Amino acid sequence: MSVEKQLKFDKAYLRMAVEWGKLSHCKRKQVGAIIVKDRMIISDGYNGTPSGFENCCEDLEGLTKWYVLHAEANAILKVAGSTQSCKDATLYITMSPCKECSKLIHQAGIKRVVYQNGYKDNSGLTFLEKAGVNIEQITELND
Repeated sequence: MSVEKQLKFDKAYLRMAVEWGKLSHCKRKQVGAIIVKDRMIISDGYNGTPSGFENCCEDLEGLTKWYVLHAEANAILKVAGSTQSCKDATLYITMSPCKECSKLIHQAGIKRVVYQNGYKDNSGLTFLEKAGVNIEQITELND
């Protein structure tokens, strides 16, 4: 695929991740993730509480509850419960992964991460680079 065509697809999938993030009940940050393999979306996710818990992500002081799952973790876990595999897939995410999620990304076999906004701590990106995962930031999503 040409570089121009790949960029067009990357932006489209990132726009989808932005829309998916809007489903999150979190007030502080809404993050969306899409996992694509062989040009097919195999999973999606957004940050939120585990199944069976209340949807509110923040405590009374406005801090994120410790058990809130990140968007990429939700997307990877969804694949784990299916017949699909993340091996050699691309993760599109609206915010770069934290160090905990970067371990999941690597172990899941995801080979490429395309993100829009940087997380406050870039140690997750540093880890993924060391693990050989291709990382790309795209901040402007309009064609």
